[in-house]
Amino acid sequence: MAVSLAKLLDPASCAVVTSECQNGVIGEQSVLPELATAARAGVVPNGARVCAAARAAGVAVVHCIALHRQDGRGGNRNARLFGALARSPVKLLEGSPAADVVPQFGQADSDLVLSRLHGLNPMAGTDLDPVLRNLGITTIVAIGVSVNVAITNLVMDAVNNGYQVVLPRDAVTGVPPEYGDSIIDNTLSLLATIVTTDQLVTRWS
Repeated sequence: MAVSLAKLLDPASCAVVTSECQNGVIGEQSVLPELATAARAGVVPNGARVCAAARAAGVAVVHCIALHRQDGRGGNRNARLFGALARSPVKLLEGSPAADVVPQFGQADSDLVLSRLHGLNPMAGTDLDPVLRNLGITTIVAIGVSVNVAITNLVMDAVNNGYQVVLPRDAVTGVPPEYGDSIIDNTLSLLATIVTTDQLVTRWS
């Protein structure tokens, strides 16, 4: 039986989880410029609206960022994607501007910021799952990048861990964007409740 959107988005048990919405990924200086360009068309403005509406309604906001050490220790090297990131002049170093959450999203004192040195998404092998459980969260609203890899992995891990997932399709993206749309329509729609930013803002207003 489907769960109502009102229940899914109850501020007491819902959290917005942002994926890699940091300067070095979707900002002007990005390790993945094509993805950053796509994100600035929708993820940045719509994600900012989602975060603001969530905070105003008392919904937890958790920013999940990817970091690298200067020497690369502890990071993955087992996929072409990691090799491309290693060759980029932009480094996602802890404490650097590239690691900061994009300014459009803001960062309230109530927000949590979780980082990872490895892996393909914010949940596998990180603190995200226990932190959300400690907050009493049962629904994740996932926003950010990318539908190609991290968002799709996050949705699947969240479902496997027993969470409901709400996905605002205009606050996530992939490259090319039409490929991201195809993944949402043909895969993620089977796992998550697909909504728009306007629906979230209206529900939380």
